[in-house]
Amino acid sequence: MNSFPETQLNCIADALGEQGYWVIDDALPTPLLDQLLVFFNQLQSNDFKAAGIGRQTDFHVQQTIRSDKIHWIQPNVDITADFLQWMDSLRVGLNRRLFLGLFDYESHFACYPTGAFYKKHLDAFRGNGKRGQSNRVLSTVLYLNDAWQPSDGGELLLYSEDDDNKVIETILPECGRLVIFLSEKFPHEVLLAKRERKSIAGWFRVNESAI
Repeated sequence: MNSFPETQLNCIADALGEQGYWVIDDALPTPLLDQLLVFFNQLQSNDFKAAGIGRQTDFHVQQTIRSDKIHWIQPNVDITADFLQWMDSLRVGLNRRLFLGLFDYESHFACYPTGAFYKKHLDAFRGNGKRGQSNRVLSTVLYLNDAWQPSDGGELLLYSEDDDNKVIETILPECGRLVIFLSEKFPHEVLLAKRERKSIAGWFRVNESAI
């Protein structure tokens, strides 16, 4: 199987329509998850670069806001191509159910060394494109951490769209857990990790030329 089951797509679509986010455990097949973890572990330190904030001319590294390191995923590698195919099935399924107009998907491996964090932020960059919209519509985070414990820190905090001081979800980055949420709606942050924390962050986008 190389696509999300229809029953799971129904659950995701219902949750996004009702509350704007969803958390799924064991979201990917174990063999694919294991392959992604092996690939991640084979990356060298110089394969990662310091993550930044902003886009294009506004992009800059500011480690007082985020201190993770990233490696962008390319479609021409077998293992990551399988992952991208899986996520594309999510794109197609959600477009069919919610008419979101999702056009493509960008993603990267994220490594949070011990002591790394990412302060509260929104994934969407308002003001891009026509009508002041961002082209990032839906955010995803897939975790690759074995035997993660609450004492390891690194939780994802999801805040209310109506009150960005109100935490509505505290999510442990456990292996195989997938978080999906509307990019413009939910401020979120990653608490300080007390051991190396591994994930794949991604964004479904709309076609900017069609906005």
